[in-house]
Amino acid sequence: GREREAIERLVGIVREELNVRRVRFVDAADELGEYEVKANYRTLGPRFGAEMPQAAQAITVLDPEHVARAVREESEVGISIGGRDHTLRPEDLLLTMRPIEGYGVEREGSHAVALDLTIDDDLRREGRAREIVHAIQNARKSAGLEVADRITLRLEGDPALVEAVAAHQEYVLGETLAVELDQSPGAEPPGEAVPSADGMAGFDHSEETKIDGLRLVICLQRVSADP
Repeated sequence: GREREAIERLVGIVREELNVRRVRFVDAADELGEYEVKANYRTLGPRFGAEMPQAAQAITVLDPEHVARAVREESEVGISIGGRDHTLRPEDLLLTMRPIEGYGVEREGSHAVALDLTIDDDLRREGRAREIVHAIQNARKSAGLEVADRITLRLEGDPALVEAVAAHQEYVLGETLAVELDQSPGAEPPGEAVPSADGMAGFDHSEETKIDGLRLVICLQRVSADP
């Protein structure tokens, strides 16, 4: 509980650093997937010898939830081979988690994290907008701008990238210190290294890059400070 409270206080940082939209806590790791139990051959091999295949088979049919609870509580688990009972310790068992369909799961000790791997259109546009901001920041550096310099900005490129910027225009403007943004789908054939002369008019710097394999041309101009 204390660990959860500590993480919840910093959940905004977690979202930002991991590029996730929402963080949700569950009561138990069991909710994130299904457990699978296997034998730890390193600890059990010397003990069971020729009977190791039978021991491994007996372990695979154990109730995974019962084993998970025993591992958490550091208690023992019993199996029977050839009419003889054997006691296993948590270190004799390898407990893995098969994730829910569409999720990736990582587990370490008593902690587990599941990541929803489904990328819908909204998430794809948001991700592209972040990549576009990163590309514009690199263009600012290439143009020799100072960190606090404000700019006018023109973007030409694939319609999917134009759409991503339109959906997150306020974010793009704020992160790149752009006071004005003009954007349109690129009119040049794929592979052209520079935008058209009309597109460059009034801009000091332009460069081309790729976002998700899609073409983007960035033109920018420093805004003169007021006298």
